[in-house]
Amino acid sequence: MNRRRFIAGASVIAASPALPAPAIAQGVREFKMVTTWPKTLPGLQSSAERVAKAITALSGRKMQVKVFSAGELVGAFESFNAVSSGLADMYHASEITWHDKSPGFSFFCNVPFGLTATETNAWVRIGGGQALWDELSAGFGLKAFLTGNTGAQMGGWFTKEITSVEAFKGLRYRMPGPGGEVLRRMGAVVVNLPAGEIINALRSGAIDASEFAGPWIDMALGLHKAARYYYYPGFHEPGAALSLAINKKLWDSLGSEEKGIIEAATGAENDYSLSEVVFHNAASMETLSKDPAVEVLKLDDTILQALGKSSGEVLAEMQRDDITRKIYQSWIKYRASAVRWNDMSERAFMNARALKYPF
Repeated sequence: MNRRRFIAGASVIAASPALPAPAIAQGVREFKMVTTWPKTLPGLQSSAERVAKAITALSGRKMQVKVFSAGELVGAFESFNAVSSGLADMYHASEITWHDKSPGFSFFCNVPFGLTATETNAWVRIGGGQALWDELSAGFGLKAFLTGNTGAQMGGWFTKEITSVEAFKGLRYRMPGPGGEVLRRMGAVVVNLPAGEIINALRSGAIDASEFAGPWIDMALGLHKAARYYYYPGFHEPGAALSLAINKKLWDSLGSEEKGIIEAATGAENDYSLSEVVFHNAASMETLSKDPAVEVLKLDDTILQALGKSSGEVLAEMQRDDITRKIYQSWIKYRASAVRWNDMSERAFMNARALKYPF
């Protein structure tokens, strides 16, 4: 980085009275980042803290990011409006949380029977997804970046066994976004709760089931202590992308070096976050598999087929406005080619690796 040029640019910024938040003093820009996560949640809140530290360090502390977990500055579900309005400068979240703002946001987290983490990276980074995300987000005064991924998710924690499609009728299930609509059509009563409220809802009986992420993060929330049956696969989000979004006016006010720092920090965190979760999920599943109070079970194929049929209908119906239609058409085209390729690459290798070998 050209430090002299950066400092000179920062001095010019500091002298300008017309720029929006964040606070500017002596060439230092102070950013407030809000998140949708509980303060001590690993893999999610820790990802937000890590990317904030990276932005601060890469800028030589000329851009200082302070992180506020859910409830510290605004509530989890208020983060979007806080950043869009300029009350806060950035949020760290999953875009599916904003499905009610526009169904198009869900595609930049994940949707039922959607893309794997690496496929999402490919579509957003190479396949035109970022430009569509920019167009969507700009309408709400935001600029967003991929900043992590939960990897392959589990189907969720249940207080009762799920042995047939009929078992979903009347089931009180915590699931946001289009996955929730799929379950609703199968007769479930769908509830959306922030992460910090799930454990008490399960324990009290307010809900019968909840998805969240994978073994590592789910155990950190304590979900294995509130429900016995842990089902897989996670049909609803096969790899939920995390995002950092910044107020658009603020983004436009930054210089090229400042923008480059944010892009570099979010890109690095996107890769690191997935590696971290994949590693810890494997270890956490080993622990769960030995827990006599937990049963890890696979959803029956007949249930998955019913979920898949409903998912296709729900996703197609999400094209309710021009931008979501463009997003869906780009996404579904890439998904078709990704499925064909991965049948011959990832899936073929996984099947080969599952054959019996001496190691």
